[in-house]
Amino acid sequence: MKRDFQVPGRSPVFAREAAAATSHPLATSAAIEVLQNGGNAVDAAIAAVAVQCVVEPHMTGIGGDCFAIVMEPDGRLTGFNGSGAAPRAATPQKLADLGVSEIDDTSPHAVTVPGAVRAWETLLKAHGTRNFKDLFKRSVQYARDGFPVSPRVAHDWVKSVDKLASDPVSAASYLVKGAAPSVGTILKYPRLADTLEAIAEGGADAFYTGPIADDIVATLKSHGGVMTQEDLAACHTTAVSPVMRDYKGHTVAELPPNGQGVVALIMLGILEKFDLESLDPIGPERFHLEMEAARLAYAVRDRFVADPGHMDVCHTRLINGDYIDKLAAQVSLDKRMASVPDGALAPQTDTVYISVVDKDGLAVSFINSLFSDFGSGIVAPESGVLLHCRGKSFRAAPGFANSIDGGKRPMHTIIPAMVLKNGSPFLSFGVMGGHYQACGHAHVLTNIIDYGMDVQAAIDFPRMFFDLKSHDLEAEKFIPASTIQGLSALGHTVVPAAGPIGGSQAIMIEKARHLLTAGSDPRKDGHAAGY
Repeated sequence: MKRDFQVPGRSPVFAREAAAATSHPLATSAAIEVLQNGGNAVDAAIAAVAVQCVVEPHMTGIGGDCFAIVMEPDGRLTGFNGSGAAPRAATPQKLADLGVSEIDDTSPHAVTVPGAVRAWETLLKAHGTRNFKDLFKRSVQYARDGFPVSPRVAHDWVKSVDKLASDPVSAASYLVKGAAPSVGTILKYPRLADTLEAIAEGGADAFYTGPIADDIVATLKSHGGVMTQEDLAACHTTAVSPVMRDYKGHTVAELPPNGQGVVALIMLGILEKFDLESLDPIGPERFHLEMEAARLAYAVRDRFVADPGHMDVCHTRLINGDYIDKLAAQVSLDKRMASVPDGALAPQTDTVYISVVDKDGLAVSFINSLFSDFGSGIVAPESGVLLHCRGKSFRAAPGFANSIDGGKRPMHTIIPAMVLKNGSPFLSFGVMGGHYQACGHAHVLTNIIDYGMDVQAAIDFPRMFFDLKSHDLEAEKFIPASTIQGLSALGHTVVPAAGPIGGSQAIMIEKARHLLTAGSDPRKDGHAAGY
């Protein structure tokens, strides 16, 4: 598909040495600066995410979690699970004793141990060439001296005023005279700057022990939480082997549970059973198949995907051919499934994403998240650490795959990805957007593989997702009326999406031509860059 230059849009960025794509221009600039000063892809990604923890505080922070996949120039892959666990005392019985029957965004029990900082350090030790002191320079500068609020950040901030206003510390930290900051407002976070400098000097231990850890624990305790200093000190990052499945001559690599990467692979496995490339990419038949595959795959997720030590079935079983065949058989080309049949699911036995590729061909697919906008809305006052709410994925009651338990990691929506072609690096990509991410992976990949779109066109292309409760389809505004009518005729209820669906970054790698092609989502403020 060729771009129509009379229509506003973006061209992909072509570069031969290195490229970076993020959702914020200041983060992309930080990554390029590190690359041009001799740092590698992992160094650049950490410099970029540290900036985003300051300038996109609703999306990410040092009080959140992190996942990454690193791809060597020869195609070797290493995954990193930087998600933290529930406090040891956080059992279903303990929550019942406290009168807690549900874990919502702002509950102190939604705050699992923040795994991001430990993950960054682990990544640097394994693959980096720089230290935190070098890589945090821009983030410390923006936190201490100020940064301007960008348009999409300002747009999102407004939605969280009530959450932030409900806590005096959060309100003082993130509201300006009780309101969201407007575009161009200069904000400063001196306590967060101090904390970043402390981590730069003392490494991850400066976050997980000592005054910063004490501040986090005291804050959660004041809200009724049960986290201890021992819980924070026990935080560790797990190196994992990515789980892989082929899709039409391409090998797609995702991280195993507790993330939902297998959901994207299940979706792709179902879609491969249909003649997708013959369909209009914006037509009702394509979106019907994509949404039916998503409804099935997410039902599998909700039933089975959890901390792998607590799953009833191995994740590899969920992407096997016979199981995929069983799921695909539920999909009709002629009508919507009235419901997702439970029997078909049993096998037989608000986030930032960064992609960087450096001059040597090292690639990193990197995602860091607070989960909901501004996470839990709980800020540790002395350190300025905004805490995530990843534990809201837990069930408070016992008996479920994702029932809360001490030391257990919750099911995660954030998923980095890589793609190989003929065994060689082909694509480093990811999609932000909470639960949408697995569906977004399938959508962007089929845009590239089935419909021949370049990375920027694949990212730009209109999106659709389904409401996880009602299963109504939510359509972005540029999906044509004829497509919506066609979906309605197939039995779907289609409603306008409340806002843009997700965000994405991607870098395509062509080793033969020594060429990188990068794209970044116009639904966000950021951009791709290279040299």
